[in-house]
Amino acid sequence: MKKHLLLTALLASSFAVQSQTKTITVTNSLAIDREFETIELTKKSLGLPATVKLENYAVKEAKNDVVLETQAVDNDGDGIMDVLLFQPKISASSQKDFEIVLTPNTAVSQDIKCYSRFVPERTDDYAWENNKVAFRTYGPVAQKMVEDKIEGGTLTSGIDAWLKRVEYPIINKWYEKMTSGKGTYHKDTGEGLDNYAVGDSRGIGGIAVKIDNKYYFSKNFISWKTITSGPIRTSFVLTYADWDANGNKITESKHISLDYGSYLSRFEIAITGAKTISAGITLHDKKGQTGNNIKEGWLSYWEPLDDSELGTGIVASKGTMPTFDNYVTEQKELSNLYGNIIVKNNKAVYYAGFGWKKGSPFQTKQEWEAYLSTFASKINNPLSVKIKK
Repeated sequence: MKKHLLLTALLASSFAVQSQTKTITVTNSLAIDREFETIELTKKSLGLPATVKLENYAVKEAKNDVVLETQAVDNDGDGIMDVLLFQPKISASSQKDFEIVLTPNTAVSQDIKCYSRFVPERTDDYAWENNKVAFRTYGPVAQKMVEDKIEGGTLTSGIDAWLKRVEYPIINKWYEKMTSGKGTYHKDTGEGLDNYAVGDSRGIGGIAVKIDNKYYFSKNFISWKTITSGPIRTSFVLTYADWDANGNKITESKHISLDYGSYLSRFEIAITGAKTISAGITLHDKKGQTGNNIKEGWLSYWEPLDDSELGTGIVASKGTMPTFDNYVTEQKELSNLYGNIIVKNNKAVYYAGFGWKKGSPFQTKQEWEAYLSTFASKINNPLSVKIKK
């Protein structure tokens, strides 16, 4: 009788595991190989009960059982994972099957390649990075220092770039070097450096609202919330104090994410008081070359920077960035290349980032713009995911 009960239990357990194994087909409709694109799976899309834990699932290639790196993310902060992320490699004009399988142990990787955090030891920056690029922006203490005429403050809602030339994380290392007095991240000792000036400009992806040919923008962020860091994505939310655009009250928050392998951060702007926002990239001393393809949805700037060159860019989904403005002025730090992005349901989405000649494969303006063009093609033709019943 005991053997019979044990066999029944084993069969039931095996059936439960098999019933929770899902096969999905990922299809690439473009005639180019695809990688470093993140697929998000939810319990609902997988047909899984609400009680299961996504962090206990793994993704493997159906034909050869190669297990892919995954990351589970709790988007709403309730302690329950909402999405499971993975990045497949799909050849041009092809499809591949994957299996989502329940594993006895937690399958989610603990390797942190995409990272972000609040940095109170350097006033109050918020910094983020992946294996290719790094960024930062500035908080309320840095703003108040400027307003109180205290040395060392920063007043801007522009986005700074940290030009890294290594695949491993550098944020904590560079801040520790600076705050301990052992060195500076403004000098390249082999890992890269911060020599990108933001000032009052939009940096790489800061926003403005244009009214009567004048651009208005917020001050520093006033609060932050980290959502996730991991092998595939880091994401967080920055909130700004209400600000004025020629008599119009603007509310603004930024949900920013950066995925593994990407040179561009994703910006989802929640905003009221404007029907269009202008996402900008600074023109610095205006010695660089601008480029654009509004039909595809991208803008670029290729400029000399110290002893190297840098490409910066903005990409938006087709039809959401109908116009741009190469805004040049004699006012210090206010010349920016702006992409005018439509606000729909109080939200606007775009991507912004850079490729440094010393730390990326992009050695020319043409190579950088080819990347932006391909990136735009990918977001306009996302990988198709079908769950097999």
